[in-house]
Amino acid sequence: MRLTSFSDYTLRVLIYLALEPERLVTIQSIADGYDISENHLMKVVHHLARAGLIETVRGKGGGVRLARPAAEIRLGEVVRSTEGGTPIVECLGDDNHCCITRSCALTGILVAAFGKLYAYLDDYTLADLVLKPQPLQRQLNIQPLTRIQKPNSA
Repeated sequence: MRLTSFSDYTLRVLIYLALEPERLVTIQSIADGYDISENHLMKVVHHLARAGLIETVRGKGGGVRLARPAAEIRLGEVVRSTEGGTPIVECLGDDNHCCITRSCALTGILVAAFGKLYAYLDDYTLADLVLKPQPLQRQLNIQPLTRIQKPNSA
């Protein structure tokens, strides 16, 4: 099995946002971090917003952020939302021209295999992908927020 580039980019966007939970992030910064076309990411961001996984804020200073904590976003949910509508083999689609469909066992086996894949992915969350954020942040050129520390009052 191979995930579509749309699913790949969707997971990458979510990873980036999980690394920036306290900021609004621009699509341009994500595109720059991954060296991916901003146009491709616009479609991904639109899909994620419609799926309720991210929030978008328009206007100056706007951007995108996770709609809920990374620990609540299951990977199976994400991949189902991007891959779920595509038949895994021709015989499961509307345009089936396979002559052995009625007697072929492959369809049932593949449906079961994909079910197990999604169940396995459901065991993991987006938070599991960013357990070690520093190397990812360095590779994506994400500058960690610097916290202003208040002086101790004596």
